[in-house]
Amino acid sequence: MADINSGGIKIRNLYKIFGPKGASYVDAVKGGLSKADLLAQSGHVLGLRNINLDIPAGSIQVIMGLSGSGKSTLIRHINRLIDPTAGEVLIGGVDVCKMKEKDLREFRRRQTAMVFQKFALLPHRNVLDNVVYGLEICGVARSASVETAMRWIERVGLKGFEQRYPNQLSGGMQQRVGLARALALDAPVLLMDEAYSALDPLIRMDMQTVLLDLQKEIRKTIVFITHDLDEALRLGDQIAILRDGNIVQQGTKQDIVLRPADEYVSNFVKQVNRGRVVCVEAVMSPLRPGIAAVGRSIAAGTTIEDAISVLTHDPEIDHLDVVGEGNLPLGTVSLRQLACALTTQEGTSETGHVRPDVGDCVDARVAVSRA
Repeated sequence: MADINSGGIKIRNLYKIFGPKGASYVDAVKGGLSKADLLAQSGHVLGLRNINLDIPAGSIQVIMGLSGSGKSTLIRHINRLIDPTAGEVLIGGVDVCKMKEKDLREFRRRQTAMVFQKFALLPHRNVLDNVVYGLEICGVARSASVETAMRWIERVGLKGFEQRYPNQLSGGMQQRVGLARALALDAPVLLMDEAYSALDPLIRMDMQTVLLDLQKEIRKTIVFITHDLDEALRLGDQIAILRDGNIVQQGTKQDIVLRPADEYVSNFVKQVNRGRVVCVEAVMSPLRPGIAAVGRSIAAGTTIEDAISVLTHDPEIDHLDVVGEGNLPLGTVSLRQLACALTTQEGTSETGHVRPDVGDCVDARVAVSRA
């Protein structure tokens, strides 16, 4: 049986063509046949084209794009709810696409869990019995199932509601039940397909916080599907953006915001609050060799927004020293540099660092107030 913790998820050369003769059109798609032309010529639909993705174990991989981009099709290949037309999905070095029926069933039971957009709760079961459902399928004794379920019900903030039925719960509470049900299985892979899309904005943000707090402890490999960029930037260790079945860009949130691959991605990120995404090391001036940091320090990975807050609340400080692991000095950053990064949508260097000499930053404090 595949062990996700031994190597994460690797998706290689994955194609999905919907239609009775999909396999016969793979070579044409590889040769450049477009989605529109494939449909016009054959009536087949291109779902995914040459998807290659490495998802490290214990990370959150966000897959985003507009409706019809292939997001849900891709995530359903990971637990093989959809069979690929060509390609591999390797989990712990084992190709899920080649698993026999018995191994696949066991893999779905113990190695993956899924949280759905529409909650998918059983209406005739109360909260407790919904959460224990997966454990029952796995043959876990009732007493042990209840103990596990109650622990996760409490962790997602539903203690005291275990006897309520789904129609007695709000949408956010129902989604917490779905999350508890998935976590109760203790599967190393958690698949979340538009899990929060049906929730109101405040409830949605609350559920994002719940997931991030839990992830600090459980360190699952999470594949999270969304069409919302703010959600992707908040949750993702890595982000892959799909369009018409193709990955148009993948990387960290800073990669996506600072170096959009094309106009399509640029349109996604142009309204992003860069201060909440870009970190100080993308803005700082590196220290010259042999020069030690002597001022007030801030850790690498701190966002521009948080660094500005430190500087503006202490007028006696005109710059911050950026330090890495072991308090190792990396560089310095000033309020002017931070303000330029906020007000400039262009002007990153080839290495991805924001150039401090671009943008109208004559008065940094005014620029900050307008950002």
